[in-house]
Amino acid sequence: MLFWNTSLNKYSVNALLGALENSCELFDIIDIGFFTKPADIYADIDDLKKHEIIIAAFSFFTPQIWNVHDLITQLKSIRNELNIIFVAGGPHATGDPVRTVTRLGFDYALIGESEVTFPAFILRIIERMDLSDLKGVCYKDQDGNIVNTGQSDPVDITKFTPISLRFGRIGPIEITRGCPYGCSFCQTGHIMGRCTRHRTTEQLFDILKAMRTERNAKIFRAIAPNALSYGSDNGLNVNLPELEKLLITVRKAFGPECRIYLGTFPSEVRPNNVTNESMGLLKRFVTNNNLIIGAQSGSDRILKSSHRGHTVDDVYNAVRIARKHGFIANVDFIFGLPGETIEDAEMTIRMMSDLAAMGARIHAHTFMPLPQTRYEQAPYGRVRQQIRDRIRDLTPKGIVYGNWEEQERLSEKIHAYLVNGIL
Repeated sequence: MLFWNTSLNKYSVNALLGALENSCELFDIIDIGFFTKPADIYADIDDLKKHEIIIAAFSFFTPQIWNVHDLITQLKSIRNELNIIFVAGGPHATGDPVRTVTRLGFDYALIGESEVTFPAFILRIIERMDLSDLKGVCYKDQDGNIVNTGQSDPVDITKFTPISLRFGRIGPIEITRGCPYGCSFCQTGHIMGRCTRHRTTEQLFDILKAMRTERNAKIFRAIAPNALSYGSDNGLNVNLPELEKLLITVRKAFGPECRIYLGTFPSEVRPNNVTNESMGLLKRFVTNNNLIIGAQSGSDRILKSSHRGHTVDDVYNAVRIARKHGFIANVDFIFGLPGETIEDAEMTIRMMSDLAAMGARIHAHTFMPLPQTRYEQAPYGRVRQQIRDRIRDLTPKGIVYGNWEEQERLSEKIHAYLVNGIL
């Protein structure tokens, strides 16, 4: 079993290894390895030849498909020496499973959450069992016909560990999965579902205590679509008692030397959840002095059409309250969202300027169409000249940052692929 291991997919690999450890009997019949480039496999080819089957697993995002396609193309030549199969998972494979098999060159695509599907898939491959009744798999049958068993069912995340102590794979912990908002440009609500699921504080304590004992971990970072939704029954509101219980649990597990990062990468907070009460609670516990707040547009019309679930005023209030409690607000904006007019762009420019004057920093993005979202077939993102001029004015001052220019180039390529299949 070989995992493609890069900085962009390492958290997914951690979770998959954790899921395999839940099926620990698999470790009696498989070996685990990692690679980042073909040379890593070529270097170990003599050892790999000892194995009857090699499963190479890739988890990736849509902007990575060109690198992944090139990698698979290079590695397929190795089939003269190894019985190697290629399996894809993650956001892109879930959103576009058929073309992951037919265009990107994978033998199998896993669709949806894979903590249950992945171990079952490995076992069936090893034992050469039929896959047609395993939910969450797409592949070609012996006649070349596509078999798609549909997206896997939502997983009870409390039954799985998102890290692997066995392989020393620790890092940020997913505390919440799913998002009730279903923003038109975002895959999260479509892949993970609209119902939020939270890891319990009891399970978190056991995970963190083991990380502390076995790996001397002292830093806690959370993975969540909205860090302030932890413990909320609907994912919309802030449950202050449960959020406080979470923070107390982390401190108890890691001890007095712990550092807690919540509401900053790889999590963020929604502007409508930033209140004096929630900020006061964070201020008591967290180490980070900044928050990532998702605004996305300065136009209420665009926010509504994108199903954001908050208003422009919510963003102003969030930045004001965050600053009051001593947090630097890093505010996300997505330029070129579908339907954006010159008037909408001017509203966004005005809002960026206002927030900068309030002490916020602007994290600039360009809209990129993604599979399995409402905007999958939408025109690619274009950054209007007025916004370019404002970005270039603010960037030297350290107020604007982000890879919006690279995303603008990628957006056009992704659009061509999703609409016309052009790689």
